[in-house]
This record gives sequence, C-alpha cells and structure tokens, in this order.
Amino acid sequence: MQKAAFFVLANDASHPGLEARLAEIITPSLEAMGYELVRVAVSGRERLVVQIMAEPADGRAMAVSDCEAISHQIGAVIDVADPLRGAWTLEVSSPGIDRPLTREKDWNRFAGHLARVELAMPTAAGRKRFSGIVLGAGEGLARVRLEEGEEVALPLADIRRARLVLTDALIAATATPAAH
Repeated sequence: MQKAAFFVLANDASHPGLEARLAEIITPSLEAMGYELVRVAVSGRERLVVQIMAEPADGRAMAVSDCEAISHQIGAVIDVADPLRGAWTLEVSSPGIDRPLTREKDWNRFAGHLARVELAMPTAAGRKRFSGIVLGAGEGLARVRLEEGEEVALPLADIRRARLVLTDALIAATATPAAH
C-alpha cells in the first residue's frame, strides 16, 4: 500500500509537486467559499485518490454538508485545471481532533497539547522522530518541549508529518459547547 504524500513535501518520488500544484489550484476557491486548506494528499497508482482536508475559516465545526459543498466545487475546479492523468477520486474531510499540524497557525493554536513529529531527514544528531508539547511556531520553526524536558526548534519545511495526539485535554479543548 502506498502512503499518502502531503503538499508540504517537495521530495515525494511518486507524485513530485502534484500536491503543491493541487493546493495552488484549489486554495482560491476554498477561500472564496469560506474555508481554509489544511492538507492535500495524493495516493494510489492505478486510480489516484486526492484527499482534501479543509476547515471553516470562521472556526465553526465542519459538517457533512460542508464536505459535500467543497467536493462539488473543488471537483469541478480540478476537472477544469486537469492536473491529473487518468481516473481519480476526490475525498474531502475535516482535520478531526487529532489533526495534522501543517501550518504555522496550527502550531500556535494548539500550543500546550501533545504532538508527534517526524522529519523528512534526520537532524545532525541523527534524530528523526519527536514527541512532546507544542510550544508554537514562528519564523519558519515549530517549537516542541520533548518528554525529556528539552526544547527543540524544528524547521517547518523539514517536517514530513506532525499530528496532535488524542488526549483528554485535547478533547476538552476542542469540544463544542452544548446547545441550550
């Protein structure tokens, strides 16, 4: 099974630059609809699967109707731009609670929560994987306090994948208030 490659990567051998190109194509339409692009992933060989992860720009919870609206609009945009060879399938989803951290704003929004990070290439010290508390991001660096207590600054451009870890604190922080 081939793993998905994310648009933040420039070195994916199976679909070089395709995720970045798709992000460039769909972002204006998403923003016009009131959404922000979180991630684009492309997987598959015989039939490509384009996965779009988006969220409402106003911070409200994502509904199934949002995914449907995005799917119809973005599917048409991709059809017109025609960056994909052959047959493909579009999947649209919200980031979920244990979401990926793909943008500087995600790192700042979820400061104080536990995350796991994997770099595309090991650091000079030979380390590629990190787990710790998100401290925020700025100037192209994501900051994490490791479980050992050490703080590290990781270049956002070097991060292959970063994801929040599902904890009680994260669930409480992202819970939508009950309607009265």
